[in-house]
Amino acid sequence: MRWNNILLLGKRNITGKKYRQMLLLVATVFCSACAVKVVATKVWDENQSHKTIYLVNHGWHAGIVLHQSDMLDSDWPAIENFPKAQYLEIGWGDSSFYQSADPHLGLILKAALLPTDSILHLVGFDDAVASYFPNSEIISITLTTSSFTQLSRTIATSFALNETAQVKSLGVGLYGNSHFYPSKERYHLFNTCNVWVAKALHSAGLPITPARAMSVQNLMYQVREFGKIIQENP
Repeated sequence: MRWNNILLLGKRNITGKKYRQMLLLVATVFCSACAVKVVATKVWDENQSHKTIYLVNHGWHAGIVLHQSDMLDSDWPAIENFPKAQYLEIGWGDSSFYQSADPHLGLILKAALLPTDSILHLVGFDDAVASYFPNSEIISITLTTSSFTQLSRTIATSFALNETAQVKSLGVGLYGNSHFYPSKERYHLFNTCNVWVAKALHSAGLPITPARAMSVQNLMYQVREFGKIIQENP
């Protein structure tokens, strides 16, 4: 099953007037975050084993894709929901906005200006990453095994566990074989979905500045410096 996305915002694609309003708001808030260049450094050694991850640009935010076989089961309380998937895509964001069928301006302002609850979105799939997301820019990133392990553990710590130290799905996700899960982190202006992704990448030793990645444009701009573009925006 493929996900032919234009702009992922909740359970629908947003175009027209509402999208222009969102872009205007984001441009106003994030105008200082889109023109910073980072110096790329090598974070792997050809003599060491390595693993590949992917960053998928959804137009408003980005998702991290990992090979499930590379992941440590003990770090992932929710991985049992995708027992046969070859890949897992992980996204994070404001709980109300991410799940809303109608992400109106009030939700946008609330998510941007007030600390709010957050949520994780996981998608399991088997197709090649570029085939599953044919309308998205995709960048591959190579990591050492130790850097990948740190990245995986950083993402896993975002899950909010219940009293039995487990995490429960909050319901089906936005597309394909997907689920929402509660996160213990707080969403706010300086901890957006794209900053969250940048923090995860930074934990793996990658040369990225999370504070500059409040918009997906800057996030992808920074990652292009050390990653490999395997699919450009259509």
